[in-house]
Amino acid sequence: MERRTIGAAALEVGAIGLGCMPMSWGYTESQRSLDSSLRAVHTALDRGCSLLDTADMYGPFTNELLVGRVLKERRADAFVSTKCGLLVGEQHIVANGRPGYVKRACDASLRRLQTDRIDLYQLHRADPEVPVEETWGAMAELVKAGKVRSLGLCAVGARAVRPARTGRRSAGGARPRSRMHDGTLAQLERIQQVFPVSSVQAELSVWSPEAREALLPWCESRGVGFLAAMPLGNGYLTGTLTPGQGFEPEDIRARHPRFTAEMMAANQPVVAGLRRVGARYGATPGQVALAWVLAQGRHVVPVPGTKKERWAAQNAKASQLILTRADLAEIAALPPARGSWY
Repeated sequence: MERRTIGAAALEVGAIGLGCMPMSWGYTESQRSLDSSLRAVHTALDRGCSLLDTADMYGPFTNELLVGRVLKERRADAFVSTKCGLLVGEQHIVANGRPGYVKRACDASLRRLQTDRIDLYQLHRADPEVPVEETWGAMAELVKAGKVRSLGLCAVGARAVRPARTGRRSAGGARPRSRMHDGTLAQLERIQQVFPVSSVQAELSVWSPEAREALLPWCESRGVGFLAAMPLGNGYLTGTLTPGQGFEPEDIRARHPRFTAEMMAANQPVVAGLRRVGARYGATPGQVALAWVLAQGRHVVPVPGTKKERWAAQNAKASQLILTRADLAEIAALPPARGSWY
């Protein structure tokens, strides 16, 4: 698999990563299987998907334990990315960016992952009660202590600032710029003064391309890697979901506006367009969606999540699909996704 680099330290990873969250948290609990998930991780590593993305909150904690079982056998094959900064309660999730907590969280993650060093330690969310510079400074101390190799930031929630997607254009014909990542950009400018940012993780996909407006250019101009979260649109862009199929109560898609039966049906033209492009190459819609993300820049690494060996292998194969300018233009001409994502 093609290799890409993350940050100024030029840390190498496979061009496609593996999001491990679905194995323990967020999706179709009835379909989870430890053995199946372990096979999926091994399959991804076998095919060059070296970046394994997890977090202490997934489970909570159980996802890191699962990844740790693989790392115990194959640490040299993996680039380990985990996150801190969020605490999961019975009915809520809260941020904790206190320096003392961050250091304890790192030590706990190291134990669960069965490793002595984390390749990429990401701040899941900044704590509104703690200056982000203090949290980032504590994370930088972990690098100096040899427990962490590099630091990354996950994009902040954008519900309060994201405009409705009306499709209206300005007098000059261009769509008004989304301001959904302004909060993340402000945080990045602040923490970059404390310690170098190696990566930024945010949603990027064919049906949610907003990161291309300001976030991707910020990363590219500074040599910062970009981890594309949800590059398959939470499974929608694979073309395997049926409008109206329903989701289990604990599945995050059960509460997402784009996954109502009406909106899933309305957005079928997006999947149909990906399927048309894929037909020319013998590729699936999901593989085309991942190839589109890869085409957004050499600093971009899509991190599709799965808990199945079959999908891990299929996702990895997408790295071999090179879309032409005509393909990209055809995808750009697809109708924008309908329905608020938030």
